[in-house]
Amino acid sequence: MTTVTTIDLLRHGACEGGEIFRGSSDVALSAEGWRQMRAALEPESGWDLVLSSPLQRCARFAEELAQNRQLALRQEPRLKEIHFGDWENRTHVEVQREHGDWLRQFWRDPFSISPPNGESMAAFRDRVMTPMRELLNEYQGRHVLVVTHGAVIRVLLCEWLQMSYNAFSNFAVPYAAFSRLKLYHQEGREPWVQLCLHRGEGVI
Repeated sequence: MTTVTTIDLLRHGACEGGEIFRGSSDVALSAEGWRQMRAALEPESGWDLVLSSPLQRCARFAEELAQNRQLALRQEPRLKEIHFGDWENRTHVEVQREHGDWLRQFWRDPFSISPPNGESMAAFRDRVMTPMRELLNEYQGRHVLVVTHGAVIRVLLCEWLQMSYNAFSNFAVPYAAFSRLKLYHQEGREPWVQLCLHRGEGVI
């Protein structure tokens, strides 16, 4: 017998402060970010649970959505964005100017290169995948929306689609990007995964 779990992934929208490495810093959505996230979910429904990062750029929208649609809501601290260390809260332009080679190596091979004083990709992957495995056990056969961050979504796509992390930065995950995956479960084997939908607008 096969059961199907549907996991929808929604990245937060644009934030206050412009284009910076926010990482684990708690930064609010801009008005445009609110618009992007509301628009991304207009045609979607049917969730049994909304699971959110606790950072306000995800959590405040998840709270609004759950209240308006009377959905179960849970915050999961392990779904915070990767910590960018010394790059946190610095603009993309600044980091590119001062650490351009380091940044390019990080995007090419994130398992070998970490941001200075930042979280390693191995630790980040384990932090993200642990609660997601727990979620699949608890909500197998159901429909869950996960409101989270760009790097979290890239980890889930690499892991569930069994892709090399050399492809990590090749996934376009713009603000308010929406992805739907279906995981098919059969006893005695790992679930296999179908990427059904991936759409978004704005900055990657």
